[in-house]
Amino acid sequence: MSPLTVGIGPPLEGMRTQPERATFASTCWDAGIDHLFMADHVAFRGGHGTDGLIAASSFLSLHPELGAYVGVYLLALRHPMTVARQIASIAELAPGRLTFGVGVGGEDRHEFEVCEVDPATRGRRTDESLGLLRRLLTGETVDHDGEFFTVEAARIVPPPAPAVPIVIGGRSDAALRRTAHRGDGWLAAWCSPERFAENLETIDRMAADAGRAISWQHGYQNWIGIGSDRTDALARLGPAMAKFYGVPFAAFERYAPAGTPQDVADYLTPFAEAGSRTFNLFPIAPTPEAGIEAVAEVKQRLVERVG
Repeated sequence: MSPLTVGIGPPLEGMRTQPERATFASTCWDAGIDHLFMADHVAFRGGHGTDGLIAASSFLSLHPELGAYVGVYLLALRHPMTVARQIASIAELAPGRLTFGVGVGGEDRHEFEVCEVDPATRGRRTDESLGLLRRLLTGETVDHDGEFFTVEAARIVPPPAPAVPIVIGGRSDAALRRTAHRGDGWLAAWCSPERFAENLETIDRMAADAGRAISWQHGYQNWIGIGSDRTDALARLGPAMAKFYGVPFAAFERYAPAGTPQDVADYLTPFAEAGSRTFNLFPIAPTPEAGIEAVAEVKQRLVERVG
């Protein structure tokens, strides 16, 4: 079984200068955190967003060992040929330190519309893009004539060495099929430990039916609230999530671990026991430094419990 790794999301505000980013990255690494993870949006709810691959490249260039995890990239909004080149370029800069998570998005239909992508096609576009992307990242010459993309004698060299893991995010049945057929792991969010375990069994079964046998890199990604107790932590976490997603916090509360680092570790332990080897945690804490310390303590407790 692969070692358990834990990553942290950079703060929503601040972190605008390279020195600030470099200090944050070094502090995370020194605390024992394995990687930074970053979201991806082109124009989310009024135009907000960050390009996940550019953010990953920025942080990877600032620290020689810290990893970067894009969780998750809206692949349907881009052409797979250019994405393959971006991934290959980052892998050449930082071999073995990038994990590429892919999701279909859809929380904001307008984000797709302004990119001239029909939101109703995002699943099919993602599937076709993933098929092309995986072939291109091997360095082979690709000919493809599909529903959304046509390429002839397309090639990306040098291919990443080692290969960049491609992890699939999402809770739908389609996301599980996408993982089983095209992914190296599933990145879960907003589910119970019981559902997480059931879905891993489903992925295993569908992958076996498709003739795939790989070493999975499953993970769980979530916001966490840090405070003296759950009430104190929720007082910060609730407003932050409601503001970011534009919906009441009640939609997330049952899946939002909050309290001390031990409370959060208690919540996450069943996911680790079920097979999650990666945790991407976005802390809402009194200060960024307190968030880093809390995520590092959560990792320590999880490693002590499940290895």
